[in-house]
Amino acid sequence: MNVFYYTFGCKVNQYETENIRERLNKLGFGETGEIALAQICVINTCTVTAQSDSKCRQLIRRIKKENPACILAVTGCLPQAFPQDVQALSQCDIITGTKNKTALPELIMRYLSDGRRIVDIEEHSRNDRIEEMTNTFVEGKTRAYIKIQDGCDMHCSYCIIPKARGHIRSKPAEDIASEAARLSASGHKEIILTGINLCCYGRDFKDGTRLIDAVEAVCSVKGDFRVRLGSMEPEMISDEDIASMSRLEKLCGQFHLSLQSGCSKTLRLMNRHYEAEEYALLCEKLRKHFPGCAITTDIMVGFPQETDEDFQESLDFVRKIGFADAHIFPYSRRSGTAADRLSGQLDNYTKRKRAAEMSAVCAETKKAYLSSQIGKVRRVLFEKESSPDFHQGHTAEYVLVKIPRTSQEITLKRRFFDAEIIAAEDNFCIGRIIQPDY
Repeated sequence: MNVFYYTFGCKVNQYETENIRERLNKLGFGETGEIALAQICVINTCTVTAQSDSKCRQLIRRIKKENPACILAVTGCLPQAFPQDVQALSQCDIITGTKNKTALPELIMRYLSDGRRIVDIEEHSRNDRIEEMTNTFVEGKTRAYIKIQDGCDMHCSYCIIPKARGHIRSKPAEDIASEAARLSASGHKEIILTGINLCCYGRDFKDGTRLIDAVEAVCSVKGDFRVRLGSMEPEMISDEDIASMSRLEKLCGQFHLSLQSGCSKTLRLMNRHYEAEEYALLCEKLRKHFPGCAITTDIMVGFPQETDEDFQESLDFVRKIGFADAHIFPYSRRSGTAADRLSGQLDNYTKRKRAAEMSAVCAETKKAYLSSQIGKVRRVLFEKESSPDFHQGHTAEYVLVKIPRTSQEITLKRRFFDAEIIAAEDNFCIGRIIQPDY
């Protein structure tokens, strides 16, 4: 039987879908990229915005329209946060939440046996442990993710994730290192540590374990690969952590620090746990210990009560920091959050206008960062041939580099080469390989 997989949302979801795929493969199931050819369809959902919910529902309807006979299994954040809404969707044959995704293959086997609808959504509790998941191989991929942490207890006022993902849970460092060793042995050249709130790693162990312990554990694994960190919360990175990270040769000098707003008043309304100037100081420290590092971020605009002056303050702050890249998005009301109940909700026109203005500023800072790479030699991990004309890969700073191809037969995929950056475009750099040995 062939399975069609579709994943909404974050890298954690992608990791979990890969784990479900591996488990079903071991049971003899095949895979298809075509809905019409699938006997089973698995949807791993996201509920970070109301738009995410809408897209999930649209896909559910589309699948059952194109393939009415398939078994439809829906899992993830949407059923966990809003179980009654998903149970009301009659097209869903199997429904699980975020606590027991590893049980999905067993539930599919049970459904195949008796054909009875299954709703198995377990509530999260304070004493939960992280669900045991280990991935060994991601076919055709150069980089692989390891989920090292789940859950969040920070309760940002706009965010539904604590309800969808439960409390903080962490994977033991020795298990992370073992998984990294297997992924490296299978040919992966970059391992990305990810989580729902990565910097909360280890808090549930209550023994002083911190994110740096997981990073050091992975970097100590033998092999020719590099290590990258997923999105981090800026208030949880100490001076000692930065100093320790700077000594790790495998660690990439790219840090995705979720800003959300450059206005401290707005940050307080968001229930973020830092001021704008604290964020700026952290960037200064990272750049001191990791010269030339890339700092990337997420920025929300149009939050309730954000005035023109607040937005201008955020724009000015973003210019000052000079992000290498940024994800810009307008605030979206989310039922069940504190921000949804705030007065001073802004209209969609204002939010879209501010998103466009912020995007323009971030495009400028990105272009400036890419231009700063010209003349430098960077180690590039090549991932794919982007066209008949170019090889394509990323530096440790996650700068996209394109190298003119000299032969159609040669591939550089899954290989490192030193390259001199010779030009910069709006979204990538052009380089030349130094002393090629291919």
